[in-house]
Amino acid sequence: MSKIENNNPMTVEEVLRLRTVKAKSTEKPSAIEKLSSQAPAMETINGRSFPKGMKTIGMPMDEKTAEIRSLETDHFYPTHADFEYNPKLEPKRDRKPKFIDRDSFLTPENARTIFGADQRKVYNSTAYPWRCVGRVESSLGSGSGVMIGPRHLLTCSHIVDWQPNNTTGWLKFTPMYYNGSAPYGTAWGTLTYYKYKVAGPSIDSTEIQYDYVVIVLDRPIGNSTGWLGSKSYSDSWDGGAYWTHAGYPGDLTGTQRPTYQTGIALDGDFWSADDNESMSHKADIWPGQSGGPFWGYWDGSPYAVATQSAHNPSDNFASGGSDLVNLVIRARNEHP
Repeated sequence: MSKIENNNPMTVEEVLRLRTVKAKSTEKPSAIEKLSSQAPAMETINGRSFPKGMKTIGMPMDEKTAEIRSLETDHFYPTHADFEYNPKLEPKRDRKPKFIDRDSFLTPENARTIFGADQRKVYNSTAYPWRCVGRVESSLGSGSGVMIGPRHLLTCSHIVDWQPNNTTGWLKFTPMYYNGSAPYGTAWGTLTYYKYKVAGPSIDSTEIQYDYVVIVLDRPIGNSTGWLGSKSYSDSWDGGAYWTHAGYPGDLTGTQRPTYQTGIALDGDFWSADDNESMSHKADIWPGQSGGPFWGYWDGSPYAVATQSAHNPSDNFASGGSDLVNLVIRARNEHP
């Protein structure tokens, strides 16, 4: 059981009663144009140019930051954006058939990442906090992630192309990516903070506990999008349908449009410490959603507690715990 005593997040019913907050100011177009116009740093490998990879900083398994007692980090809501607790769904004219027919793509015993009726909905919203979620790309493929600081991205470890000598391959993040659009520009990773190098494609029980990284981006794109807070998961929340998840699934949208689902329950495992904890769940998941956040609301403000990690034939899994929060704290303190 958790030793962390945190107030419970708001229930789905309480969140539904919250009203949309309209923007109090207008974002200057020049700010977005500046973010959009920056090109990534490049490097030449075997005569060909590629976006530059990243350096890495690992937090040893037994190391804690000085702020270990801080069980959360702040969120930032930019007043030039609306604040919507349920995002605008994509217009009917933009709806498309499922990109992958799951029943014929996978054998039945491996297709149980969708439980019962599919609860995911495709959205297209530039309101907060939905604008903080985006598409992650690396040489390994695509995933999902969320802004967790001014230039700090929270995503899964297994989307990172881990390489020798404390380096990685390139990583690209586009917040609120929708069918090729980049309303807030694109940012590139410069530094990776990690607890454990999760390589994939298969993930073991230890790796599920640590399948998250904080990427320091090359520009403060969070000043435009805003960012979510982070909070350490408490086992006292097990079974409570508090959580929202968003990401870019390969089956419904070919990773080109984001989906979300609310009313998700997490169940923290009982055999691992609260600082590094995996959580099982029955949210509807497909590859591409990895790295997407699970978040809840406290006093109407969003805090991420985990990232989507993996699945087996009977459960889906997310990664979280106080180590996730401390990784965010360290990255934001050392590279504000």
